[in-house]
Amino acid sequence: MVNEQGNQDNRISSWMMFLLAAACGLIVANLYYAQPLVGPIRLATGLSAAAAGFIVTVTQIGYVAGLLFIVPLSDVMENRRLTKIMLMVAVGALLTAGLAPNAPLFFIAALFIGIASVVAQILVPFAAYLASEDQRGRVVGNVMSGLLLGIMFARPLASFVTSLWGWRAIFILSAIVISLLTVLLSFALPVRKPLPAVRYQKIILSLGAILQQTPSLRRRAMYQACLFGAFSLFWTVVPLHLADHFGMSQIGIAWFALVGVGGAIAAPIAGRLADKGWSQMLTGIAIVVAVLSFLIIHLFQSSSAFALILLFASAITLDMAVSGNLVISQRTIYSLGSEARGRLNGLFMAIFFVGGAIGSSLGGWSYTLGGWSLTSLIGTILPLLALGYFLTEKRATGRIEHTTLDS
Repeated sequence: MVNEQGNQDNRISSWMMFLLAAACGLIVANLYYAQPLVGPIRLATGLSAAAAGFIVTVTQIGYVAGLLFIVPLSDVMENRRLTKIMLMVAVGALLTAGLAPNAPLFFIAALFIGIASVVAQILVPFAAYLASEDQRGRVVGNVMSGLLLGIMFARPLASFVTSLWGWRAIFILSAIVISLLTVLLSFALPVRKPLPAVRYQKIILSLGAILQQTPSLRRRAMYQACLFGAFSLFWTVVPLHLADHFGMSQIGIAWFALVGVGGAIAAPIAGRLADKGWSQMLTGIAIVVAVLSFLIIHLFQSSSAFALILLFASAITLDMAVSGNLVISQRTIYSLGSEARGRLNGLFMAIFFVGGAIGSSLGGWSYTLGGWSLTSLIGTILPLLALGYFLTEKRATGRIEHTTLDS
């Protein structure tokens, strides 16, 4: 059994580290399978073009709800049991989504896919508790790499599978994989029972105070919310844009989505540079890169090969900006050294996923109303909002970087 004090004497094995990294990747991928499939899902479930963005939005809303109300349970409930329960919910939701005959049932399934997928945010701190003190940073970094790879590969995998067997297949296949993962984790994970020092109700009620008392959390969450909103808007609409203006099939969209995986290289690089004290400069660079990624494809709009190349380039640079800033922001939040670290991370992720949900819903609406021109304009404005807020950071830095919470 592992208690709240963690595993100080033993080192986590390479096998366990790999298992947790793979598990996080497989679980979080469920949030992103629908992004490149908005078109076929919309047609199959009878949704209007304006409502198509909600296919992704509902999943993200579920994830936010899970971050706020399920993840805190890991501070009061035995973690392996909680993991198994949430993975079983995920299996049921995935099967429902794959078999849903209409939009309402699909939306309900998508909501529960989002809620259950927060188990990845239970496994990441689980890895930290299993690791010895001298290997904890490397272990968490490796597990987070698995999570990021799951995000990046979900879109192309969904498109490839859809091109072979239809859009329903990816949800059914994922349900099978998550079922096997549930069995494996049930045997492989040790029991981790948190110390019964904090009641669940007290943890939930403390979230508002933590948000109010931690300015660095609010700032970092807003940066990431704007960037992730632009990211979600892009990946919700670009499959429709590629099909409508470039005549791409689902397999072509899959290859396009695979290019975005290249953006994952920014995460470890950003982490190492942030360790050298470059966090503020890197944040500014990430936000500017996100602005330019959308501005370029807004200014150069056509159905030409050049416009397509710019879309490919923007997919990579936008993913780099979002993943790089995520690592920098999480490092800043973890450096607060607070006993409320889990709640800090949960609030941070919940806020920026709200940004993603807003971006997804704006994408469906804007593409229907004004096509790619309006969509890319909104995509440019979102990181511009983050840039404006970032420019106010200098005079507040000293207060932000030393904020701590121990309640």
